[in-house]
Amino acid sequence: MAYEIPVTQARAELAELINRVVYGGEHVVVTRHGKPLVALVSAADLQRLEALREAEGERVVSSVSAVGAVSSAPGEQRRFGIAAEHRGPETRS
Repeated sequence: MAYEIPVTQARAELAELINRVVYGGEHVVVTRHGKPLVALVSAADLQRLEALREAEGERVVSSVSAVGAVSSAPGEQRRFGIAAEHRGPETRS
């Protein structure tokens, strides 16, 4: 669980909070009016978070790129007031 501290107190104790994060392995959540504002995490934790985000983005891209052309269900164009349809590139002989 993360240690929570109001922003006004965090300002006064920044050096101590940095030590808690770096040497104590803690996560510190800075709050304003009781609501989370920012979090202090170690640089190593930040690198892990960024790697997870990057891996997740790659999974989404591969999933989306695997989706082929999808045609509208009959009547959907009328239902949503769509007047045109994209048919893709035409092949010419």
